[in-house]
Amino acid sequence: MTSEDESTDRIVTIPNFVTLVRLACVPWFVWLLFANENRLGAAFLLAGLGATDWIDGYLARHLNQISSVGKLLDPTTDRIMLLVAVFSIAKDGSVPIWFAAVVLAREAVVSLIALGLGAMGARRIDVTWWGKTGTFFLMFSFPLFLASHANWALADPSRVLAWLCGIPGVAIAYYAAAGYIPIAREALVEGRAARG
Repeated sequence: MTSEDESTDRIVTIPNFVTLVRLACVPWFVWLLFANENRLGAAFLLAGLGATDWIDGYLARHLNQISSVGKLLDPTTDRIMLLVAVFSIAKDGSVPIWFAAVVLAREAVVSLIALGLGAMGARRIDVTWWGKTGTFFLMFSFPLFLASHANWALADPSRVLAWLCGIPGVAIAYYAAAGYIPIAREALVEGRAARG
């Protein structure tokens, strides 16, 4: 039986299936926004994808199906969803360009550093609680920005809520990025030691 701190090499698990379903919904979001011109539908779908982010991790722990693939697939799916959402909603004009740029800059830096660390032989780094929390807030702020430009009665409250989620989300995301620095150093030392 696998504990919370252990992982297996299993690929076919219920949590991984849930993660793949969430990933498969990303093209649907893009279609709703651009092909169907349904901002509100796209906003609700994206919010639903953000709200269900915890499900795959919960299932992995409670079904004892934590896997190495899942530990990589879940944060990768989160990053893809966030990047597609930011680019799409910025292109749609529903979010200020400067706000989208701040989010994208952080994601670009973190991704490049992760690739560099991997190339230098660092062990894989798990996503921290702060990192997940920042992503969670941002995954709600962007649907709310989108909903604030939809033709419905709650457009103005959506705009307020978008900023109430977005500003803390960005702050937490950058705080989490800074927190990865000592973790990255340790991962590099441990990874090189294991290979040495």
